[in-house]
Amino acid sequence: MPAYFVAEVEVLDPVAFQEYAKGAPATVAQYGGTYIARGGAIEILEGSWAPKRLTIIKFESVAAVKVWFDSPEYRPFKEIRKKSTKANLLVTEGLA
Repeated sequence: MPAYFVAEVEVLDPVAFQEYAKGAPATVAQYGGTYIARGGAIEILEGSWAPKRLTIIKFESVAAVKVWFDSPEYRPFKEIRKKSTKANLLVTEGLA
């Protein structure tokens, strides 16, 4: 069953975040992920949720998301993201 990694991110250090943005996508591809949305324009239609930046990545399963998220290839980029952003991250199952 497909799964989606969803990241709501507020960039606090744009210079450091550029290093993340340049390197992290290769790790996503290496682990079978496909970007669905990545930092595009956001228009609020209803409610109070107002993310500054939103990323959605499709993987083949929740397990695949977790393997990528904990991988040695992604680890250095995860550390950059933690230092340069404030983020809310989740994984959700998709439809079969």
